[in-house]
Amino acid sequence: RGRLGRKSRKTGEFPVTAIAFYHLQRLPLETALPRLLEKTLQAGKRAVVIAGSPERVEALNAMLWTYDGPSWLPHGSRKDGHAEEQPVWLTDGADNPNGAAFLFLTDACDGPVADYERCFDLFDGNDPAAVEAARNRWRACKEAGHELTYWQQTDRGGWERKA
Repeated sequence: RGRLGRKSRKTGEFPVTAIAFYHLQRLPLETALPRLLEKTLQAGKRAVVIAGSPERVEALNAMLWTYDGPSWLPHGSRKDGHAEEQPVWLTDGADNPNGAAFLFLTDACDGPVADYERCFDLFDGNDPAAVEAARNRWRACKEAGHELTYWQQTDRGGWERKA
């Protein structure tokens, strides 16, 4: 994918994106992602979630319908269509058909972070390869001049800022 730090289509410059790295240790992505997406929608923002494969996109799509019985998190994927109407768009590519301001990276993916206001990079802290890939993305984002923060899960599943 390798699109970190590319020029913005709108200005031709390298904008600064706030990128938060989320080190998942206690709760899996399937628990953390819906909570962060709920906060995104509460803030009045739209989101794109990039996953590692079409199969992973559809697994996340199904999970978001069932993660919390009474809750409803509006979302969709290429399979669902109507991208422009979806507050949360799930993809395995670099598309942003819903005009999202927030980007969520999963499965050690990178993406066009400079095209977004904020980026959330969620990685599995129990997988050494995922941790190393996150370190590489951190270095690339730092070199590109983005504003970085690092969040680690607490024992209760909340988040503590470490950097």
